[in-house]
Amino acid sequence: MADSPLIIKSKEFALQIIKVCNYVKQTKKESVLTNQLIRSGTSVGANIREAFYGHGTADFISKMQISLKECYESEYWLELLNRTGYIDDEKYKKILNDCGQIRRMLISSINTFKE
Repeated sequence: MADSPLIIKSKEFALQIIKVCNYVKQTKKESVLTNQLIRSGTSVGANIREAFYGHGTADFISKMQISLKECYESEYWLELLNRTGYIDDEKYKKILNDCGQIRRMLISSINTFKE
């Protein structure tokens, strides 16, 4: 379970989110958007981990779908931070790409378990 690429990737994503949000808070004095992004960005991995300890297939799928929603929400907050100039294009594209990879992995996992 701990070696799951999805768990590893989502934890790395959460760490990136925390670092970029702390940077924006310190340098740009912005906290409203960053607080929202920290919540959604760290929730992705928390729900994935919880899914692996779920009570059956339905519980697993439910937690993975919550993670997927949190992924989409994180993309929204990242876009706002980028479009308002709080994070530059390079950082934005890197984190967005990682979020997209997790999203695709989640969709694939959900579809596999639904079959």
